[in-house]
Amino acid sequence: MLIIFGASGDLTARKLIPGLFNLFKGNHLPENFVVLGVSRSDLSDADFRKKVILESKFLNKEDQQKIEQFANAIFYQDLGETYDTNYTQLNHRIGDLNRKFKTANNYIFYLSTPPSLFEAIAKNLSDQGLNTETEGWKRLIVEKPFGYDLKTAKLLNKGIQQYFKETQIYRIDHYLGKETVQNLLVTRFANSIFEPLWNRNYIDHVEITNAESEGVGSRGGYYDGSGALRDMFQNHLLQIVSLIVMEPPIGANAEEIRNEKVKALRSLRIMRDAKTLHEHTIRAQYMSSQIDGAEIKGYREEDGVDPNSTTETYAAIKFFVDNWRWKDVPFYVRTAKRMPTKVTEVVIHFKSPHHQIFQDSGMFNKDNKLIIRIQPDEGILVKFGVKVPGQGFKVERANLDFYYSSLSETNVMQAYERLLLDAMQGDATLYARADEVEAAWEFVDPILDYWKNGKDVRVYGYSAGMWGPKNADDLIDGFGMWRNPTENLADAQEFCVIC
Repeated sequence: MLIIFGASGDLTARKLIPGLFNLFKGNHLPENFVVLGVSRSDLSDADFRKKVILESKFLNKEDQQKIEQFANAIFYQDLGETYDTNYTQLNHRIGDLNRKFKTANNYIFYLSTPPSLFEAIAKNLSDQGLNTETEGWKRLIVEKPFGYDLKTAKLLNKGIQQYFKETQIYRIDHYLGKETVQNLLVTRFANSIFEPLWNRNYIDHVEITNAESEGVGSRGGYYDGSGALRDMFQNHLLQIVSLIVMEPPIGANAEEIRNEKVKALRSLRIMRDAKTLHEHTIRAQYMSSQIDGAEIKGYREEDGVDPNSTTETYAAIKFFVDNWRWKDVPFYVRTAKRMPTKVTEVVIHFKSPHHQIFQDSGMFNKDNKLIIRIQPDEGILVKFGVKVPGQGFKVERANLDFYYSSLSETNVMQAYERLLLDAMQGDATLYARADEVEAAWEFVDPILDYWKNGKDVRVYGYSAGMWGPKNADDLIDGFGMWRNPTENLADAQEFCVIC
């Protein structure tokens, strides 16, 4: 039984129910399966089914027969005015559905609520004995943001762990549910053409870009109290960093992989002095602009945003990893809103050969690259040198690529589908552990503190629809610059026609 707290909210209708429905269509759900939505809205079972299934704009209406079958396993329980209340009535409803649908006392509690309610909900479930595993298993899924800083993350962990064991707690990060993020591990550890090169001897630098073309929209009030570093970098992007940095785990089981991810995050060099923080971080906000003839608001003009806000919509960080594998290899990570396109990708820049016999005026910008595209146009691209036809030895870069879309017979699960199924099967590989969350905050906290309290800290501006502030490339050492990707993985910036 999946019990969703905050079930009347947007996430349930937009992601959770469609994800569960796709699992249902694909015959991935157990025969004895039921969903119980829980929130403070006054809804009946029929009202809830109508809202999230029968009249949902997120489900394919061609599957009407399947939709009606699925709707019969969806129920709703009104908690009343508050989540911090006695759960006796809820316990009775869970027990009734458990007996009717024969779910063997196996419960997942999904907290799609603000983090401030996590501890209260966990306590009230515990008071009813709904955390005990004497009969069946019990799991608790919690949504981000998991803490506002290191202190609040520790308090949140401690609060939940009073009532549920760490092995029962699943901290969900939908980025880890993406196939291309998971494929980082396979690319690294299952291929002898990459695994021996995955170190400081062969890699010059690593670049990660997360760009969104939209602004903050209706989230202005929330976003102004969060910012790009908290909203994307601390969780999604540091999770990707940990998969790039980590050492080979002993095996493929969840704990071995999570152990190495924690070690990776703890090996990040924490920046504490003002000089390093000034030179290695950039924050900026998007300003008003015209895109395709339309007037675009600047960040400070968005609804719910303080007109004098210094909250960043663009964050770029340069950092190092203190271990043998990555010594002196710079990592460059940026995340931003109002970029020219929506894209997330990892770029591994390999070092140039020590002895270069084919010199070219632009060779510094033609290094070998491994590009792992996370979204959209998911896939992998390798850029390597080839001779341009004709006299001499002019070198250009050619592409060797793979696209997930080319796997026509393969159904690539969406992130929430994969993560929900993993939780049902007790596979915590793609879920964050408490020490993992705290290690990420330990790295981010000094940056946030410097941006808030440091002297002469600047907030740069960039026009909406541009690739960040003018000085963004200054962050990258030498002659380097950010790779500004297009929607398509194999962009046309560097190409070679082979006749």
